[in-house]
Amino acid sequence: MIAVVQRVKKASCHVEGKQISKIGNGLLILLGVANDDTEDKVLKLAERCVNLRCFADSVRRMNLSLIDVNGECLVISQVTLLAGTDKGRRPDFSRASTPELARKLYQKFIDALNKYNISVKEGIFGAYMHIGLINDGPVTLIIEL
Repeated sequence: MIAVVQRVKKASCHVEGKQISKIGNGLLILLGVANDDTEDKVLKLAERCVNLRCFADSVRRMNLSLIDVNGECLVISQVTLLAGTDKGRRPDFSRASTPELARKLYQKFIDALNKYNISVKEGIFGAYMHIGLINDGPVTLIIEL
């Protein structure tokens, strides 16, 4: 399981020209599910994301978490994070889970985040989406379990 976590001032998701979700200050999380991922990994990743100290404190040090800043979260499923690119020119998706497992664990991840009493928005699993964001910093972190 891999998450690309971006600290944002705002982010939004559009599908077929319609905005389906948006957040203000918080985290945009691009989530990739591998074929060997489990529900235990989902819970661990959710805990890491909400407690990741990537927000600036009063002296501009990254000491505050999403919970500390009362931030929002936008979660987007992204199978391309699992693409192998070490051979040839076409990405290899053999590490990626089946769509059925990915959908299940994506939803479990969102459910796990919601248990932290934060505002969680999402994209549409499997849809072609346009994601807009204003990256704050920029801060982009990769968490892989």
